Amino acid sequence: MAEAADIQGISPSPARRWLRRTASLVVAAPLVAALLAGTAAPTAQADVASKAPTGSSTVDVSLDTLAPSAPVKGDTLTVSGTLTNRSKESVTDARVDLRVGPRLYSRTSIDDAAERTGYVPGSDPAPISGKYTVEFAKLPSGISQDFTLSVPVDKLELDDAGVYQLGVSLSGRTARTQDEQVLGIQRTFLPWQTEESDSRTQVTYLWPLITSAHVTAETGSDEQQTPVFADDNLAAEIAPGGRLDQMVSLGSQLPVTWVIDPDLLAGVDAMARNYRVKVDDTTVPGKNQAVAKRWLSSLEKAVADSKVVALPFADPDLASIAHRGKNVSGTLSHLQTATEVAGTTVETILHVKPSTDFAWPVDGAIDPSIVDVATSAGAHNVIARSDSLQETGRLPYTPTAARPIGGGTNAIVADSRLSKAFEGDMSRAEDSTLAVQKFLATTLALTEQDTDTKRSIVVAPQRMPTAAQAQSMARALHALDDERWTQPLDLVGAAEAEPDAQATTRVPGTSQYPKRLRSQELPTQAFQDIKSTQVSLGSFQVILTQPERVVTPFGNAINRAMSTSWRGKPLEAQQYRDSVRTYLQGLINEVQLISKSDVTLSGRSATIPVTVQNSLLQGVDHLVLRLKSENPTRLKLNNGDAVAEKPIRIAGGHSQSVKFDAAANANGQVQVVAQLYTEDNMPYGEEMTFTVKVSEVTPTVLLVIAGGLLLLVLAGIRMYTHRKRANASDPAGDDCGEPEQPSDPTPDTGPESGGPSGTGEKVDR
Repeated sequence: MAEAADIQGISPSPARRWLRRTASLVVAAPLVAALLAGTAAPTAQADVASKAPTGSSTVDVSLDTLAPSAPVKGDTLTVSGTLTNRSKESVTDARVDLRVGPRLYSRTSIDDAAERTGYVPGSDPAPISGKYTVEFAKLPSGISQDFTLSVPVDKLELDDAGVYQLGVSLSGRTARTQDEQVLGIQRTFLPWQTEESDSRTQVTYLWPLITSAHVTAETGSDEQQTPVFADDNLAAEIAPGGRLDQMVSLGSQLPVTWVIDPDLLAGVDAMARNYRVKVDDTTVPGKNQAVAKRWLSSLEKAVADSKVVALPFADPDLASIAHRGKNVSGTLSHLQTATEVAGTTVETILHVKPSTDFAWPVDGAIDPSIVDVATSAGAHNVIARSDSLQETGRLPYTPTAARPIGGGTNAIVADSRLSKAFEGDMSRAEDSTLAVQKFLATTLALTEQDTDTKRSIVVAPQRMPTAAQAQSMARALHALDDERWTQPLDLVGAAEAEPDAQATTRVPGTSQYPKRLRSQELPTQAFQDIKSTQVSLGSFQVILTQPERVVTPFGNAINRAMSTSWRGKPLEAQQYRDSVRTYLQGLINEVQLISKSDVTLSGRSATIPVTVQNSLLQGVDHLVLRLKSENPTRLKLNNGDAVAEKPIRIAGGHSQSVKFDAAANANGQVQVVAQLYTEDNMPYGEEMTFTVKVSEVTPTVLLVIAGGLLLLVLAGIRMYTHRKRANASDPAGDDCGEPEQPSDPTPDTGPESGGPSGTGEKVDR
């Protein structure tokens, strides 16, 4: 962004205090020059240079607190911190001073001042005189010492409203340098605006509730489809003191726009009921229902009267889709679905109607392809950042965030400096304090750029702030509560603000997209994996009697596979995609053909049974079992065809045996292929091949069998006739004295059938 004072239009007017302190030096300069003549001048200059303070990094000055951050008349400024002697020598006669001034007139001058290290005579102001110091007789080597310094604001001699440098220095002596010198200094900024500005800047601060993917595609078999989490880390984030708990607690007291990933809400809402957590190869019951309920209740109260923006479900990586995925068929349709489900999810869980008209690429970096992808799902506003959509017109001020970029689309250009203000490690008190003061100074300098124009500025911080970063952000926003030079505005209002006619609207080319961000994108293979999973899901769902039990969890998992949270974590992203695909394939394999061994047919015709098993917990339908003879000349199916098929409908947890008519024309072996198909003629599962052995009974064999039966019948008749004659010659039966034995068999006079065996006989081994 262009800076007012750095370019044109504003002439800095030094503070009166600064003039008073330097006036004596200005008056004395000619006198000194007159007294020092000839060759004495170089010597004097050398002497002055030799006495200039050195070693201003000997003592580390840590500035831990500064209160109030933006004082007004009548306040007392209190500064506290820590002194640490980094040298090998003790520091004696140590004194902590406060140094104020000069006033800074642009954001660039603030940046330059923040980068300065060490004490520079003539550049750093003189210390506040009087009793407002802290003294230490001795500061031993390697020892740290806390300090607190309080000064009434009216003693700081602040003049016009604006941003002033504020330095805390440590002066003292060492064994090597007996003269007192500045041995350490830390600088920050003091915004000074005692009354409400005539033209306050409208500030829109985004408050993101986003996390990484925790929910898997797996669900339980119960009616509620208990979700399975990859881990229980989300519980730690929403537990008291956790990152997301802090975000809700702090945000509830701030005038912010909530930017929420609906997947986070869906995950916590699932935890509030029943959920399971993967542990190695099994799952265990989750135990954080109470934590989830408390967090959702707190969030619902926090957003009740605030503006809520819902990102597409699972926060898909728009840049990765634009650069690597849009040419893979089906990718953009996932983005559309993620947008459609976003509003419903937020409204159902939080009972507020969110705006779904905003897209937020990573770090606000855009190019034409990203804008096209962002708007393909229906968004009309793309949240960009000023280090991507840079000003080219050399404006002397920062323009309003909203601006048209063509095709009915607006870019909402977040201020880069303010958006990145809290990206560092804010866990140290000093880092947080310095970041807060610089943020406040930058907002005041921005307001002073052009007091005749009311502007709307957007701040889009990092997507997943740490708890310490959130606390620092909240401190900065609370310092603006009295609205002396800013006033809050929600994101929808910022999008509707009147654009600056002179602001740039040219979207940077694809080649200008940052290499650092491009290297973190999901690869094209990721979108091909997602497509493969989607194709398998499409074939699977058409056979189910309750497809919604599969479509919803897998659809959400596919969206999570495209999440922005995978940036910089390629291995974890691949593992997640693999887990989704593996689990889906496992479900698909639950509907399968039962393997058959070889089948023997005895006779010209028979039936061939094939068993289909459904191990799912729901029924399957709209399947066709197709049987194909690889040698229809030898074995025909279905009244003379090479292929036969029958519809399949099986209840959950059951199997079905399907019988096909077969007719053999010749002896030998025939390969038969069984394959399930969906009704749209797509193969389902693996095909199964088995062998049918045809062993037809010949006429010669039948004649031999018939002849043998005839001989048995004739032999029986002869034995019967012989016995009858013997009985006739001895009517009494006892003349011969030999009774009939009980063990003698009764003749079977019924002749056996000589016909061929019945059809349909088979052996299924």
